[in-house]
Amino acid sequence: MARIISRSGSLALVAVMAAVFGMASAATYNVGEPGGSWDLQTNYGDWVSSKRFHPGDQIVFKYSPQAHDVLEVSKADYESCNTGSPIATHNSGNDAITLTAPGTRYFICGFPNHCTATGGMKLQINVLPGATSLAPAGAPNANSPPPPPSSAATKAAATGFGLAFMLAAGLIMA
Repeated sequence: MARIISRSGSLALVAVMAAVFGMASAATYNVGEPGGSWDLQTNYGDWVSSKRFHPGDQIVFKYSPQAHDVLEVSKADYESCNTGSPIATHNSGNDAITLTAPGTRYFICGFPNHCTATGGMKLQINVLPGATSLAPAGAPNANSPPPPPSSAATKAAATGFGLAFMLAAGLIMA
């Protein structure tokens, strides 16, 4: 009987560790941070150039809902700043959007002239397949240490590994 419990306990441990490690690579990016937010002053091309996005990551748009909103749009609507047929509309002022699959996502502000203003409130996110979000874009090589976490990219890796270790230790001692 003890052997059956041990095997089922081991299977539970493997399942939980797989779930924790799967979440460990996800990152949350506050759009425009550390120097800006979803506003008319932030250069989103510069901001996005230092990021690598992967499935499971989240981008968070923080702004005043009286002054801005976030529209997810097609590539054509992004390029022309067309607000007429958005894929999704967000207007809470604190919109968390999970990047669920590889591919390119397009976001604009739907307020008049905000997308077309100099610099423009428009953001193109390229979601890369596979790899984790821990390596920054432009890293010289795979052996480079990752940068320290910042408010712009909150990493769940340390928490995930810690939880997995504590869970494993608890199951071994049980």
